[in-house]
Order: sequence, then structure tokens, then C-alpha cells
Amino acid sequence: MYRRHCATAAITLVCAMAVLATPVQAFATPAPPTPTPAPSEGTGQTGKKSLEEVRQEIEGLYRAAGSATDAYNLAEEKAKKQSGEIVKLAQAIVEGQAKIAELKDRAGAQARDEYRNAGLPPGARLMLSGDPQLFLDGVSRARQGQKAAKGLLGELNRTQEDLETYTQDASTNWTKLEANRVKQAKAKKKINAQIAAAKELESQLEEEERARLLQLEQEAEYKSQTAWLSSGALKEINREASATGKKAVAFATAQIGLPYVWGAVGPKSYDCSGLTSRAWASAGRPIPRTSQEQWRQLPHIAIKDMRPGDLIIYHGDASHVGMYIGDGAIVHAPRPGRNVTLAGAGSMQILGVVRPDH
Repeated sequence: MYRRHCATAAITLVCAMAVLATPVQAFATPAPPTPTPAPSEGTGQTGKKSLEEVRQEIEGLYRAAGSATDAYNLAEEKAKKQSGEIVKLAQAIVEGQAKIAELKDRAGAQARDEYRNAGLPPGARLMLSGDPQLFLDGVSRARQGQKAAKGLLGELNRTQEDLETYTQDASTNWTKLEANRVKQAKAKKKINAQIAAAKELESQLEEEERARLLQLEQEAEYKSQTAWLSSGALKEINREASATGKKAVAFATAQIGLPYVWGAVGPKSYDCSGLTSRAWASAGRPIPRTSQEQWRQLPHIAIKDMRPGDLIIYHGDASHVGMYIGDGAIVHAPRPGRNVTLAGAGSMQILGVVRPDH
């Protein structure tokens, strides 16, 4: 049923490959994209730039937006964590203050009792009695009273020290929280600027030019995938997915057709790492939120040992991620303006592979 699901989902592939009933044929031997008539004898001009130059510029803008999105997501995760820590510390401070008030009340009651008895605790007064048994009882009670007073004072000092530590930690976390909020704001500004610039470039194109631009994207993906396959990358990749890997793949492929939205983690839209992190969380294996943290924290796997469910990290800055589903294909959320889809695993520059359930 899993393979039938992948084969059905493969019809959405925007990569330049003909998707057949068998995924191996679809990705191991991709058919070249069907040529589309191009304006201006195949060059296509926007001002002084060719369509290929425009494509590369748009791709660069979306790549920069993707990298900024990763920075935004990481800052958001840290901000959430620090906010949670501040809440916990605030609760600890309130509890510490209440405990100090209680200890002070107890100490005050003890002091008032001694004052009423001319400064002598009950045990000390018994020690002054002429009755030997009362004297012995007095010695014992006096020691207990001294021990209790010492314990009360020690507990009060420890609680005050803890309270000071909580306050300092809260201040430190607040400073970090504000720093991450600043990072979030800068990343958000950069993301919006890059996406707006890319959309502005596309809006200047005629309808025929936009169709040709899409064709150029497909041709570039096809070229990269073909080169990757020609390297023999698939020869040793024949491993089955783990049980949790199958669940992650099933979740990810079920999201095909949903739109890319930066910073989104579902259920109606995703960015690239939002899709992979939610897929593995649904399989019962939480992983880092961002592609860069997934690359940094998860175990690295050789491409030849890759199996469905593994994550392929792309580009030198680890700014994109897709989930390998087998037969040379990935499911991923490409970029703004595109939907979750299937693509050739080698259609982008591979940095490496990580395995969440290693």
C-alpha cells in the first residue's frame, strides 16, 4: 500500500521527469522535459537579462530567503524555550518568596516565645530545675531546640540563595530572549524582502515568459538529477525503511499539494524543515525544527546507505531539506509559490544525509 501511495503521489512531480507507475523508472531513468516554444528565439528577454539569468536571480533570492527562514525558525525555537524557562523561574521565585515568608514567621514565633520566657527556651528553664529527671529532659529539649533553630536558619539561608540564583537566571534568559527576538525581526525582514524581490521579477514577465521560466527550472532540475544518477549514486541504495521511517514517509507524502509558507509547520502549509520535523514527530521521533539543526544534531549517513525516511540536506549552508522516499526521489516543500511535491533526490546540490532513527 505504501508503494502504491508513493506512485499515486508522484503525478505531482514538478521536476523534469516523466513519472510512471513504477517509481524506479520515474527517477532512475528520467525522461527529459518536453520542450516549450520560447519567446525571442529561446532567449526570452526581460530588460537586458535573459530568462536564464532571471531564473538564476530568482533562485538566488529564494535560496537567500530559505536561509533566512532557517535563521528565523531557529530564533523562534530558542525564544519559545527561553520564554518557557522564564515562566518556570518566575514560578520558582514566587514559591521561594512564599517559603522565605513562612520561615521568617516560624523564626519570629520562636523568638517571641523566648522573649515571653525571659529569653530562656522551655528546655533551658527545665535545666534549672532541682529535679534530676526534669534536668535531663531539659538538656535533651535544649539540644533539640538548638538543632531546630540552626536548621531553620540554614533553610532560610539556602532558600534566599536559591531565590537570588533564580532571579539571576531569569534576567539572563530575558536578555537572551530579547536577543533572539531581534534576530527573528531581522530574519523576517530579510525573508519578506527577498520573496518580494523574487515576486517582483516574476511579475515583470509575460505569460509566455513565465511558462518558459518554469520550463527552465525543470530543465535545470532534470540536468542535476541526470548527473547524480549517472554518477552511480543509486546502485547501492536498496534498503528498506524502518517502521518509524515508513510512518514518517506516509505522513510527508500525504501533505503533497499543500502550499509552501515560510515558518509553517502544518497542518495546512509547511516550509521545508517544517514538513520533515512534523513528519518525524508524527512517527513518534521528534527532531530539531530547522534544516541546519537537523544537519548539525542528527547522525550522518553515507548516500550509499540511504533508506526511505532519511533526510537529505541541501546546499552548502544546509538551508534546505527533503525526505528520501526511495527510488531516487524525495518529498519536499520547495519554496514560496510552490506546493509540497516530489522531486529527484539529486535535483539540487546535496550536502549530506541524516537519519532521525539511527
